[in-house]
Amino acid sequence: MRWTTAFLPLAGLAGVAAHDLLQRRHTLLRNFPVVGHARFAIEKIGPELRQYVVAGNDEERPFTRDQRRWIYASAKGENNYFGFGTDNDVENTDGYPIIKHRTFSAVAPPSHPRSGEEVRLPCAKVLGAARGRTGAFRPESVVNVSAMSFGSLSGNAVRAINEGCAMTGALHNTGEGGLSPHHLHGGDLIFQIGTAYFGCRDLDGAFDLERLKDLVASAPVRALEIKLSQGAKPGLGGVLPAAKVSAEIAEIRGVRQGEDCISPSRHAEFSDVDSLLDWVELLADATGLPVGIKSAVGDLEVWRDLAAAMADGQRGVDFITIDGGEGGTGAAPLTFSDSVALPFRVGFPRVYGIFAEAGLTDDVVFVGSGKLGLADNAIVALALGCDLLGVAREAMLSIGCIQAQKCHTDTCPVGVATQNAWLAHGLDPAQKSVRFAGYLRTLRRDLLKVAESCGVLHPGLIDVDDVEILAGNQEGRPLREVVGYRPGWGMPSAAQQAELSALMTAEAPTGGTAPGSRTGQG
Repeated sequence: MRWTTAFLPLAGLAGVAAHDLLQRRHTLLRNFPVVGHARFAIEKIGPELRQYVVAGNDEERPFTRDQRRWIYASAKGENNYFGFGTDNDVENTDGYPIIKHRTFSAVAPPSHPRSGEEVRLPCAKVLGAARGRTGAFRPESVVNVSAMSFGSLSGNAVRAINEGCAMTGALHNTGEGGLSPHHLHGGDLIFQIGTAYFGCRDLDGAFDLERLKDLVASAPVRALEIKLSQGAKPGLGGVLPAAKVSAEIAEIRGVRQGEDCISPSRHAEFSDVDSLLDWVELLADATGLPVGIKSAVGDLEVWRDLAAAMADGQRGVDFITIDGGEGGTGAAPLTFSDSVALPFRVGFPRVYGIFAEAGLTDDVVFVGSGKLGLADNAIVALALGCDLLGVAREAMLSIGCIQAQKCHTDTCPVGVATQNAWLAHGLDPAQKSVRFAGYLRTLRRDLLKVAESCGVLHPGLIDVDDVEILAGNQEGRPLREVVGYRPGWGMPSAAQQAELSALMTAEAPTGGTAPGSRTGQG
């Protein structure tokens, strides 16, 4: 028995060695049988080793350890403060944003660390009001959930996020994969229409207006978003392999089960700005809902054409979502993830500036997305002119994502970005919805506290002059100068500012000062 026990491992190693020597696919294994497997093992677990052992707090991408820790702690209601000062390399980092507080202000923030968590921070503008949509409304929350489809995310993940939206008044974008039962747990929706028209098409892929009207009538859809492109893979379509097209996904998307589900790279219902606006008005007239577009930023000619076509007020989009090139997706070619589409802080100001020059910014709600679920990035986006923010990967992190970066493999270990039933079952929507709600409330609280520190009642009232961009520790430039904004750009109209301030006066808690001295000079 002892001889057999000792022989079996040796026999196994000999078998592996023989296999390695005879195979021709891997030179490393032919030259270094058995031990060469160590290299492949280390390569496979390399991301995990770097994430937990090697990398510093600020080295990882797309989200650093510090950023993830803040999201996790916020979601769990734990202490999300940091001690001993910043470990960011402020002294040597070009482009580092600094928010400039005001010493004296009529706005006095309360001091309790949890104050403001229940404040919903409404949008400065009424979505759809400028064009008289019957379904116009003021979004309750400046922070909402960006487009993520069922199919990309598991059903439990979608449900957790939707329930969290219901708890916080946030809007939940369905993504282009259609409206699933997992989206129907109390949260209001933005229905995204992609190039394949999932959920509002016939089996051959043609858009079906009657199906769209039926879908809108059956669910709490508050707005429609036409997806032109997204930050992570602009200009590309996609393929969901036939093996992943389950009966559930086939029914939701309106495709045939067991066949490849293909998303074209371009829309079939329009081919230029003129026909796009005709289609926008068709959808708005048929549903009564505000209609907007989502796009990454590349060539600017389309934005100039859009602003020119909207100038007469006869047709127009109700909102524009700008997705930065640093935005994420479940799967994209490396070149597209890394090098196609402008980053948010470059692309958004260029588009906003075109509409500001045309005098149209008061009539359009601007939405930003692309790593804006962190308070510093969010403040810069709001100062640049965003009225609403969309968060995606930050929402995933709040419900358990560990940045394993396996979204494209269907093997997400925490059940967020997978259709594997076993992996998805570990994600409990009842628990994770509370965590997402905790994250969102904390983010809004932090935005409110920064706004009050800047002397305003709402983060949407922070101006480009309140932010400075550092060039190392020797000099800084006002954000207005960096992006080339004229006075008044980036801010709502005076009337919209007054309405927002009135809403916040009734909504937000206020602090104060210590009692004055007996001399009356305190």
